[in-house]
Amino acid sequence: IPVRYRQEFSTTSPEQVDYVCVSPVQIVSVATSLIPFLEHDDANRALMGSNMQRQAVPLLRPERPLVGTGLEAQAARDSGMVIVSRTNGVVSYVDANRIRIKVADEDKEIFGKSEIEYEIQKYQRSNQDTCLNQRPLVYQGEQVVPGQILA
Repeated sequence: IPVRYRQEFSTTSPEQVDYVCVSPVQIVSVATSLIPFLEHDDANRALMGSNMQRQAVPLLRPERPLVGTGLEAQAARDSGMVIVSRTNGVVSYVDANRIRIKVADEDKEIFGKSEIEYEIQKYQRSNQDTCLNQRPLVYQGEQVVPGQILA
């Protein structure tokens, strides 16, 4: 199998492997991994694209990309800028400022309450002097699971 050992790529038997990369794009940064068809780009263009990704600013009205790599949702989740459900439950209330989730019966003992409220950030200043704006992605009565993006 192909392996990376001390930054050198080679092949070896599976018995000699202790750790496995979670993703083949782990070799590149998050910004670079969001460039579609990176393996077909010239190295200089890929470098320019990666640098441009770091200069990007948040959108006021974001849309789904027409062409993507499949890592966009994971990058958003890992950025900490999205609200993620911590429990199973049903959305009991949604407006522009908050989301309330009625906790499922099996999770009530863990959280010690029957409802969890998430505050939504509206037009907040970020450390990069940009605008953070979250909007609800769930609707009242929707069933949610742990790890689901709410806003």
